[in-house]
This record gives sequence, C-alpha cells and structure tokens, in this order.
Amino acid sequence: MKTVQVQYYAVLREQRGAGSDELNTEADSLRALYDELRARYGFSLDADRLRVAVNSEFRDWAAPLNDGDTVVFIPPVAGG
Repeated sequence: MKTVQVQYYAVLREQRGAGSDELNTEADSLRALYDELRARYGFSLDADRLRVAVNSEFRDWAAPLNDGDTVVFIPPVAGG
C-alpha cells in the first residue's frame, strides 16, 4: 500500500469537488492510479487527454507510482 498526494485542476477539480487528496492505493503505475480515481469519482476524461506530473516532473503514464509521490493530473484547458 502506498500513500500519495493527488492534485486536481479544472474539470477534474469540479468533478471531484476538491482540489487535492491524500490517498492510500495499491496502484503500481500512474495509469492504474488514474483508472482507480476515475472509477471512484466518475471522471469524464480519458487518460489520453491528460498530462500527468509526479514530484513536479512530467511523466509517462506507465511510470511507476511510489510511496510519498505527489501526482498532478492536468486536463486540457481553454482560455478566453
């Protein structure tokens, strides 16, 4: 079991109803973590539409998830 910090922005923040979580997870990759959260919170975006960063560095979805990581899911944003 790992404990990770997760931050949400834009539509994910709206759908979650919070900007961050501290979670216990058995996920072994960033993709597995997002899939777990998507099932839990009903996120509407596929992982392929997001960028993901771990400890302030962009990562590939297959990157391993480690205890103590801070994960940020970054959806596409539109400005005006």
